Amino acid sequence: MHPPASSSPPAGAAQEAPLEVLIVGAGLSGIGAASALQQGCPGKRYAILEAREAIGGTWDLFRYPGIRSDSDMYTLGYAFRPWLDAKAIADGPAILDYVRGTAREHGIEPHIRYGHKVVGASWCSKDALWTVQARLHDGTTRTLQARFLYLCSGYYSYDEAYRPRFEGEQDFAGRIVQPQFWPQDLDYSGKQVVVVGSGATAVTVVPAMTERALHVTMLQRTPTYVVARPSRYRFAQRMQALLPQGLAYALTRWRVLGESMFLYWLARSKPELVKRKIVEMAGHQLGSPEAAAEHFTPGYKPWDQRVCVVPDGDLFKAIRLGRASVVTDRIARFTRGGILLQSGRELAADLVVMATGLTLKLFGGATLVVDGRVLDPSRAMSYKGMMLSGVPNCALAFGYTNASWTLKADLTAAWVCRLLRHMDARGQAIAVAQRDPEVPEVPFLDFNSGYVERARHLLPKQGARKPWQVYQNYLRDLLTIRFGRIDDGVLRFGQPGAMP
Repeated sequence: MHPPASSSPPAGAAQEAPLEVLIVGAGLSGIGAASALQQGCPGKRYAILEAREAIGGTWDLFRYPGIRSDSDMYTLGYAFRPWLDAKAIADGPAILDYVRGTAREHGIEPHIRYGHKVVGASWCSKDALWTVQARLHDGTTRTLQARFLYLCSGYYSYDEAYRPRFEGEQDFAGRIVQPQFWPQDLDYSGKQVVVVGSGATAVTVVPAMTERALHVTMLQRTPTYVVARPSRYRFAQRMQALLPQGLAYALTRWRVLGESMFLYWLARSKPELVKRKIVEMAGHQLGSPEAAAEHFTPGYKPWDQRVCVVPDGDLFKAIRLGRASVVTDRIARFTRGGILLQSGRELAADLVVMATGLTLKLFGGATLVVDGRVLDPSRAMSYKGMMLSGVPNCALAFGYTNASWTLKADLTAAWVCRLLRHMDARGQAIAVAQRDPEVPEVPFLDFNSGYVERARHLLPKQGARKPWQVYQNYLRDLLTIRFGRIDDGVLRFGQPGAMP
């Protein structure tokens, strides 16, 4: 149990002094940011505002069957805290324990203010301060001030998932649920289940539900690339047996990084070769090249959308054993007993799971205002993938689409500490990346997943040249972010009074 969320000071009480750093979100990114801040900028007063009553973010929110990472924990884990669990592809509870253990071991928990949902933040150049409005669970609001705002609330809505509607849903005699809001009392034992979707959530839910359901059908509109990987990484086990924990973890992390970066490069440079190999591997796992050709051969290139990982081939195994099946078709309508497909086939269902994707939401839904002007993120340009043009003293954690989220979050946290130390050493109060109108715009994400396409109009832009480019490459970011100059001629600095 956590202590009750702190409330606004009573009338007449002294106003809380401005914090030096205010972190929004106590998930994987927020706890990592706080850890980096304590290590890189010891003594700075900071707080974490968390909308929910628990640490963990995604890993506390999602409770659907089989919830797990779709990345290995040697790169999804923090660089500073070794992942010691035997499984490289970890389940949700293990990841949640890891995040909470990090907060506990690093003394971060006392800095977290639970039940504080940030709804707005306003920057004043005259005072060089952010004024942040947080809504508490009882409906009241609390106002805090901070010299630096660090947004670690992720990129999707906790309150709303993407949910297409279909004709005839009201006629369906069964139940329809969404993984993001999984009912904990749901009993699907012995039931016919249809999971609508083919992304990371669907390929996780399907094999997990076969343990109790009569049969599970994954109904997909289009196929996704699915790759089987061992849940345990032998190299890591050998290193752990031979070397100290920290060194074993570092070597494993760099080996995994090297392998994943090479495979991504190969996929983008030789897409047809990699596509053929992925489909061949799926056919081998299924024991049917024909099934792989029909249900696991996308019409796009590898990494145009994220490649799904299934630990130990659990999805393929469930299909091979007849506990699950895949249907590639479109929904015509719901019927009383299931789903009628456009092909004319009807799928019997007692339960339908809508694993249809996320709804993207920046800043946790908060409105940002800079000197009285409401920020439209789509008109801003991303600076090194960590700040937005024209938004002073504000960083945001945004991970990779082709690798583990934490890799970029770790780099961002270290860079924020470098920036703060740079400003302190020079007595500077304001840092802002001012957009160069001569830098051409390109989309923020070179990715065509559904959740990205649906929200492309909301996302900021990136530029066609550095430092405005958003690299999906850890090594390039490592060189640019960790070793590049802070005072690079683009980031501008100043004192309270006016925007530099």
